[in-house]
Amino acid sequence: MRFFVEILGNHALWTALLGWFVAQLLKVITVLIRDKRFDVRRFVGSGGMPSSHSSFVMALATFIGLAQGFDSAMFALSMVFAFVVMYDAAGVRRAAGKQAAVLNQMIEHWDDAPEIQGERLKELLGHTPYEVLAGAILGIVLAIFMYYKVF
Repeated sequence: MRFFVEILGNHALWTALLGWFVAQLLKVITVLIRDKRFDVRRFVGSGGMPSSHSSFVMALATFIGLAQGFDSAMFALSMVFAFVVMYDAAGVRRAAGKQAAVLNQMIEHWDDAPEIQGERLKELLGHTPYEVLAGAILGIVLAIFMYYKVF
């Protein structure tokens, strides 16, 4: 039972989860405003503005830095983790999304070839550097608000 109480009281974890939640919610709101449609899939989908991966890890790292010091080993560990996640979001996953788009175009043009079949690949996987930066800033701001109990 103590395990659950400790998890429920872990402010760093809740701050990170809030970073993810707010970023995902902003994606739904953006689609609602831009496309005039409610797309609940954007709440759980990857890619788009802002990067929820970046918001998630930067909220965690910032909260740890504020709570344990920016010279602590835990902050260093969380920042290294954050940079790996953000690099992956803007690099590897974005490249995979571009490759998926090319493959989907190839499949569309080869409809008459029975050996080339399958589902469309997911194209919106990664983020632009701007989306990663926006997510990181969102995470930092939310962590500061949570640490100083602004909300």
